[in-house]
Amino acid sequence: MKLHTINTGFFKLDGGAMFGVVPKTMWQKLNPPDENNMCTWAMRCLLIEDGNKLILVDNGIGNKQDEKFFGHYYLHGDDTLEKSIRALGFGLDDITDVFLTHLHFDHCGGSVRRTKDGNGFESNFSKATFWSNENHWKWATEPNAREKASFLKENILPIQESGQLKFTNDGADLFPNVKVKYMNGHTDGMMLPHIQYKGRTIVFVADLLPSAAHLPIPFIMAYDTRPLISMNEKAAFIKEAQEKDFILFFEHDPHHECCDLKMTEKGVRPNNFFKLSEIV
Repeated sequence: MKLHTINTGFFKLDGGAMFGVVPKTMWQKLNPPDENNMCTWAMRCLLIEDGNKLILVDNGIGNKQDEKFFGHYYLHGDDTLEKSIRALGFGLDDITDVFLTHLHFDHCGGSVRRTKDGNGFESNFSKATFWSNENHWKWATEPNAREKASFLKENILPIQESGQLKFTNDGADLFPNVKVKYMNGHTDGMMLPHIQYKGRTIVFVADLLPSAAHLPIPFIMAYDTRPLISMNEKAAFIKEAQEKDFILFFEHDPHHECCDLKMTEKGVRPNNFFKLSEIV
């Protein structure tokens, strides 16, 4: 098995929304905002190369939205999904599986592209199986008012229409050395892959921990639909991760790909930061 970082670019979100009830005087030291209170975040995905499987975990924001949409999120940087995959010697049609942690637009937007005539949408990965779960799919396709702006039908419905969609279950061993665990605080049925790699457990933490700055328990995003559940899930996960020496792979941290953890006087905090390619 080989793991590869897939960088798809950066975008901006409101700092207050990203850090919830935490005062700006505290969080601005961790991710300095611009003049509009917007902070830069990565959209970092993961490619698992294992035998005849090429599994992509999340796929960024995509490029099919209009100028007004991208004007809200300030997409920037030189990296794109396709460019990063091709840099590894693969093409989009080589992807065998697309694992979607959840269906918010910054995690699944690259799943679907516009058709050549510009009048419709189609799968961006013609030979891949897309993995979600039944509860989250229903949650996303029948969205509550709070999350509706994050669940874009053009990102989601074409996956099902393509016939490429399958559902998995909590705790499932979806692939060899890849186990799925659910979290329900950020959104219902978010899935975190736990990957056995070089004798370590690597967890793609998605929006349970958007960045290393979110390790303190009260640092919960305002985007989370059930913040108290998020806090409990995060506390339990961090305790397990520190005790079992997990490696955390961050999707949104603008600076750090990975870290392990240590116990400090203030609780569990990052121990060492490193790139995925540095794991030996």
